[in-house]
Amino acid sequence: MAIRVVQWTTGNVGRQTLKAILGNPGLELVGCYAWSEEKAGVDAGVLAGLDPVGVEATNDVEALLGLRPDCVSYNPLWPNVDELVRILEAGVNVCSTSAFITGHSLGEQGRERIEQACARGGASMFGSGMNPGFANLLGLVSAGICDRVDSISVLESVDSTGYASADTELSVGYAQPITNPELPEMVRRGTAVFGDGVVLMADALGVELDEVVCESDFAVATQDLDLGIMKIPEGCVAGVEASWQGRVGGRKVIDLKVRWRKGQHLEPDWPLEHGYLVEIEGRPCVRTKLEIRPPRDFEAKSFEDFMQLGMIMTGLPAVQAIPAVCAAPPGIRTYADLPLITATGFVSG
Repeated sequence: MAIRVVQWTTGNVGRQTLKAILGNPGLELVGCYAWSEEKAGVDAGVLAGLDPVGVEATNDVEALLGLRPDCVSYNPLWPNVDELVRILEAGVNVCSTSAFITGHSLGEQGRERIEQACARGGASMFGSGMNPGFANLLGLVSAGICDRVDSISVLESVDSTGYASADTELSVGYAQPITNPELPEMVRRGTAVFGDGVVLMADALGVELDEVVCESDFAVATQDLDLGIMKIPEGCVAGVEASWQGRVGGRKVIDLKVRWRKGQHLEPDWPLEHGYLVEIEGRPCVRTKLEIRPPRDFEAKSFEDFMQLGMIMTGLPAVQAIPAVCAAPPGIRTYADLPLITATGFVSG
C-alpha cells in the first residue's frame, strides 16, 4: 500500500516536494496545508503548477490530522515547534526540510518538546536537505575508506545570486554595513542548523565533542548591487562565510563550512568551488567533489527557473526518506538511525 502523505506548505521547496510525492507510486497525497488564505481551497496540483489532482489545500489542521496520514512532508521556511508537536502527538511522522537535523538548534526546551511529542504519539521526526543533510551524509560515506580520521570538512561554495529568498539571506547579514558588530551573531543564528549537522556527524562517527562553535567572515560589494529581492550598497556585505566546528581537546575534528557570494564584484574576491567539497585528513586522505548540473532536457529562461534545481536538491532528501522514517522507532531520527536512503520510485522508465 502507498504511504499516505500530507504536504505542509507549497513555497519554493514545498512545490518541488509536492511534485515528487505526486510522481512517486509509493506515496499517496491525501492532504495539503495552505499557509496563506489565498491558497486555501485551491487544488494541490494547481499549486504545484500541474493539472488538478483532486486534493484541495486547507488551513484546517484538525481536518488534515483527521485524515490519519502516515507522514507530513514539512517545508516551511522555519520550523514551528508548536506545530510540530501537534503533528507528532497525533501519531503522524514528519520529514522536514525546515532547518531541522537533530533539533539542537531549537534550544534544549524546543528539542525536548519534540522528543516528548514523538514518544506520546509514537511518531518519528526527521530533517534533511541538501546542506546540512545530504552533504553531511556524503562526508560520512567518504570517510568509510579510512582506517584513521583526523578531521572531516564539508564546504558549500557557491554564487547564490539567483537564490530568491530574501528573508533567509538578510538573516545572515547580507546588505548590512561591514562595520555592524552584530554580524557574527546574525550568522550564528541564521546558520544554527549547521551546528545540528556537526552533532549528526559526531554521533555517526562515535565522537564525543568538547564544544561546537561558529566562526564567520565577510566580503563587501565593490559597487552597488540590485538583486531584485534586495539591494546591496557598495561597502556592505555581499559575501558570507560560516564555519561550524566540532572540537575535541581544542582540535577541529568536524568543520562544516559555507562560502556564499553575490556576483563578481567583491572584496576580498573569494574563489568558489561551485559545489560541495569534502576533504578528509587521515589515512588515506580523501577529497570528494560533488558538482550539480541541469539535465539535457532542462529549459530555463530565468534565474528562477534554475533555482528549481536547488529546491529539488533541498526537498528530495526528505521525501526519499519517508518510507524509512515511517518504519523507524519513535523519536528524533537522523541518517545515523536509518537504513540506506535511495531514490526508490524516482527511476525513469
